[in-house]
Amino acid sequence: MKLKLYQVDAFTEKLFGGNPAAVCPLDRWLDDELLQNIAAENNLSETAFFVKTDKGYQLRWFTPTVEVDLCGHATLAAAYILFNVLKIEETSIAFNSLSGQLFVAKSGELITLNFPSGNSVKIETTAKHLNCINTSPLEVYQAKKMMFILRDESEVRNAVPNFEEIIKLETDGLIITAKGNDVDFVSRYFAPHAGIPEDPVTGSAHTILTPHWSNKLNKKKLIALQVSGRGGSLICEDCNDRVKISGNAVLYSEGEIYL
Repeated sequence: MKLKLYQVDAFTEKLFGGNPAAVCPLDRWLDDELLQNIAAENNLSETAFFVKTDKGYQLRWFTPTVEVDLCGHATLAAAYILFNVLKIEETSIAFNSLSGQLFVAKSGELITLNFPSGNSVKIETTAKHLNCINTSPLEVYQAKKMMFILRDESEVRNAVPNFEEIIKLETDGLIITAKGNDVDFVSRYFAPHAGIPEDPVTGSAHTILTPHWSNKLNKKKLIALQVSGRGGSLICEDCNDRVKISGNAVLYSEGEIYL
């Protein structure tokens, strides 16, 4: 059996930036073990698989080690392939996923994700939080992912993660963030429990970051930068119970896998 496989750099206008994701269109679902093996072989932070249905597309995401219930950059990458490579006629897509229905729209080169909002709750800072990075957070928030608020952009850029301690947190991963120098806010994201020490650009983290900074800065539309080694830019909009996250993508490769 031969399957098409694409690799897309998401949340970037330039090749070798943003977050690379593999995209594998399927006519029907394969066994979960095989999907996981393909993702492990690709060895990217995420591989997206989708199957066309009567109501749109069913979408799933796998890291090299586990299936996850939400992934922003691989959703953007899958939409890029549908819009720009497979040349579907529609300019909007409905994906059904483990996180419910996700909507994606295309306007020019920009692709916009419409995801459920992830509101966070401030919690007490404890010793287990202080051990996760080499600086003390100003505040700690709990959502599906944990979020540390740091003093400024330089602290976010220079933070050194302690993966052995981060993996002990009862959470999907750790976001660190601060107000940006030239953008509204910056962030980094660590998910060692899912086989991703540091994710280059994380759409799902911005479902939590966007409402937080929208409230702090008293503005609905924000420009964000994830300051990982590769880096990536995002345009975010707080829509109350939904979040819109927009970005560009670039095709890196197209090939076939043999099973």
